[in-house]
Amino acid sequence: MNQVFLDLLVEQLPELEPGRKLDASARRYAAYYGIDFSDQVHQHLGRIQVDEFSVAVQVWLPPQPRGTLIILHGYYDHMGLYRHLINWALQRDLAVMAFDLPGHGLSSGKRASIDCFLRYQKVLDEVLIHASGWRLPAPWHLLGQSTGGAILIDKLLHGPLPEELGRTVLMAPLVRPRKWGVSQVSLRLLSGFVQQFGRRFTDNSTDQAFLDFIRERDPLQSQVLPVAWVLALEKWIPRIEQASPSGLRPLVIQGQMDGTVDWQHNMRVLGQKFDKPEIFFLPHARHHLANEGELIRRQYLAWLAHELEI
Repeated sequence: MNQVFLDLLVEQLPELEPGRKLDASARRYAAYYGIDFSDQVHQHLGRIQVDEFSVAVQVWLPPQPRGTLIILHGYYDHMGLYRHLINWALQRDLAVMAFDLPGHGLSSGKRASIDCFLRYQKVLDEVLIHASGWRLPAPWHLLGQSTGGAILIDKLLHGPLPEELGRTVLMAPLVRPRKWGVSQVSLRLLSGFVQQFGRRFTDNSTDQAFLDFIRERDPLQSQVLPVAWVLALEKWIPRIEQASPSGLRPLVIQGQMDGTVDWQHNMRVLGQKFDKPEIFFLPHARHHLANEGELIRRQYLAWLAHELEI
């Protein structure tokens, strides 16, 4: 899979429409990332327009779905990396909708950057409108990994919420990243001189094959950390930490070996903002729960299936 092929795929990406099957290029992309389930379910890939962004959206529809899982990926990620969760949901007869955030995957926008986190909210709102237009079956369970979880926290605290909303699942959700105080000092010292930093890959999963893939064989991985994204995060954190509490009760899955987010602080914030959120701790899990080792995935997915009653 090379960048030239992906650029052509993006240029030719049609509008998201029911009934439009994957063409050969889309199937090649899906097969490369292990998310081609078109032999078992109806699968669609297309774009929707949100302000200046062309947002790539994908839908998987089993023959008789009994609910829907809507997946929001994490920072630096894209929907192609979520094959384990997509397959798990399809095996339980859930329809699945996923999309690439602006600046990620097949969506347009400056790579790995955003000028305001509220743009993510607008994209999510538009995706939910399309989910309604597709008549995806309720309940709609929303699942977010890391930054995807941050977007869902904002949605739960500030709304509006869809009538079809089922449970919300926050996987290693971002409120503050690890060592945020040190990062803020560095940001203030350097932000006037540099626009981006080189990305530092970390061992954020116990699955070595996944780590090797994103470092060596995933052309959709950004190699930089834009200062604009960090500045947008800095403005967004007070919006969450100063928000009025909600009576909602999200499901939270958190690894206790997570070195990416300040999970102890984040769990305290979630405990203050929501009504006794149900938290499933994984003592040996790192940050990228969607691509953790198989044993860890089995543990939290069994718990999640019980909580969602699927």
